[in-house]
Amino acid sequence: MKKKINVLFAFILTLTLILFINGNGITAKAETELYLGGISAGLTIKTEGATVIGLSDIVTKDGVFSPAKNADIKVGDIVISINGKKVNGAKSITAILSKCGEKPVEIVLERDGKKLVKYVLPKKDQNGTYKLGFFLRDDLNGIGTITYFTKNGEFGALGHPISDDDGKIIPLSGGTSYLCSVIGVVKGQRGKAGEIKGIFVEDTKIGTLKKNSNTGVYGIADGNYKYNKLPLTTTGEAVMGKATITTCIDGVTPKEFQISIVKIDKNNKENKNLVIKILDKELLAETNGILQGMSGSPIVQGGKIVGAVTHVFINDPSRGFGILIDKMLENGI
Repeated sequence: MKKKINVLFAFILTLTLILFINGNGITAKAETELYLGGISAGLTIKTEGATVIGLSDIVTKDGVFSPAKNADIKVGDIVISINGKKVNGAKSITAILSKCGEKPVEIVLERDGKKLVKYVLPKKDQNGTYKLGFFLRDDLNGIGTITYFTKNGEFGALGHPISDDDGKIIPLSGGTSYLCSVIGVVKGQRGKAGEIKGIFVEDTKIGTLKKNSNTGVYGIADGNYKYNKLPLTTTGEAVMGKATITTCIDGVTPKEFQISIVKIDKNNKENKNLVIKILDKELLAETNGILQGMSGSPIVQGGKIVGAVTHVFINDPSRGFGILIDKMLENGI
């Protein structure tokens, strides 16, 4: 009798363990409460260092000189500092050079992930300004979409990084997100992506940008921005079938549009986890599908955020990729 009781106890214990491992709701990922985004945002990015986007000759009273070319500075180099002072754009270089005069300056730059040191002799142009003979990219500006806000005011946007022309993630030293009013769209066409046209509402700051990563851009909401008035929802798991995206194609008010999730790949290394197709007739009539500027538009299924739009298919603007919401949250600030 005792042996039978022990066997019965072992069976119950095994069954309990199976239920614990596989039981509905027991091991499922905890749902996270989020405020639903879909808001068009104007993003101003401050980069770490300044990227060389062109080289030039300097015309002086004594002739034409090419300081940067002679020092083997190349397009794509990131200028980190000059004479030990950090560089964040063309204006900061002008201020540094005005104090150096026509003396060699030490430039620390980054090329292909490696730090290099170059010595360059500034030259005074015909306007009396000391120059080094290169053009720099200043702060970046663009339009994207806020995906979500957390209860403590952290937000995620885009669902993909802000990258340079070579596809490298641009390190940021800060930045600001403003409410963006959509004033028009350029429809997508086969072979050419469309885009959202908008203006920054500079008296409505959404928040401060803190991070640029392979799963999106992240920040902290401004104290005056009432993100908690947005719809409160939870995260969920994506399944193939009908869903919606929340995005803005006119003014500042997001709308919900019908889509279908046609493919799911949770392990995609480029975070292109979802393939979506636009079904909504209104959105197709207005835009032909997904536009540049919609990146970050939340994908909602069963009343839960499951992902965000990230890319459009160039040969079919009605289709695009999305990232799973869990991927964005894992990499948040």
